[in-house]
Amino acid sequence: MTAAPLKVAVVGAGYFSQFHLAAWAGIAEAKLVAVCDLDAARAKTVADAFGAVAYSDCKAMARTETPDIVDIVAPPPAHVALVRAVLAPGRTIICQKPFCLSTGEATALTGEAHRAGALLVVHENFRFQPWHREIRRFLDEDRLGQVYQCAFRLRPGDGRGPDAYLARQPSFQTMPKFLIQETGVHFIDLFRWLLGPVETVFADLRQLNPAIAGEDAGLMILGHRDGARSVFDGNRLSDHVAENPRTTMGEMTIEGEAGILQLDGEGRIFFRRFGEATEREIPVTAPIDRTVFGGGCVAALNRHVIAAMTAGREPENTAADYLTVMAAVDAAYRSATTGAMQRLA
Repeated sequence: MTAAPLKVAVVGAGYFSQFHLAAWAGIAEAKLVAVCDLDAARAKTVADAFGAVAYSDCKAMARTETPDIVDIVAPPPAHVALVRAVLAPGRTIICQKPFCLSTGEATALTGEAHRAGALLVVHENFRFQPWHREIRRFLDEDRLGQVYQCAFRLRPGDGRGPDAYLARQPSFQTMPKFLIQETGVHFIDLFRWLLGPVETVFADLRQLNPAIAGEDAGLMILGHRDGARSVFDGNRLSDHVAENPRTTMGEMTIEGEAGILQLDGEGRIFFRRFGEATEREIPVTAPIDRTVFGGGCVAALNRHVIAAMTAGREPENTAADYLTVMAAVDAAYRSATTGAMQRLA
């Protein structure tokens, strides 16, 4: 007997919701039943396109539709109210990053969800990009040996001029903390997933485009528990070699005992053994959907959550686990202000 699909409601119908909605629509184990947005007309337009019911009131939606999964695709200022509105025993709530407005707020909300018997998950999707999953497999198989260091050069080239970000995500212009809180957070999570827990953080941040409120360039160095170092080198005004600079948003190099692993702008992975002059491509085994964001990482994350729910286990990216990422974000800004390395508790 085939189990009934899990009922899904999506809250927020802005730019990035298109990837969430398409992902849910393509998963047989899920059924999109509702779309909620403060703009009732927009909610109806989107809901009609996916055969769902439109709502402009999140509480009413959660009562009427009783979804198994609520996917919140809204900005941080709305997270606390929206999560509280849909808390229910046994329900899974996926909340977009950056998660809440502060680590304290996120910690309190995570506790509320736990006490309510709900599973709260953060939509941290970079670790679900197919090339990053392949790199993790490579490391898990100990093919690189001891990892010395890792560096990612973020170069999406989308941050130039007075109109930067306005066509896609205009809120980027007004975020007082931008490069690390909005983008670098992905790489804090990615680096700790690849290299282990973060113990120290150093950051040097700056603003290049005067049209935005926050920082858009800088360096962040993370010290990992086993001695490895990871470097986030971000500059949103520069680009890199890629048909679409937003495919990977940059290039990564991981150096280790056995050689060097490199990710290029097309999502291809290459490995050069120590002492050799040539490199070979490491095939990415998971399918890459180049028509959507991050090679299909949104759908991959959603499938991971459904698989965990079905198996009765926790997914990788719970809110409780994500609090350590937020603590590192806070430490990066303290470091940038004081000029000193910060040690995490």
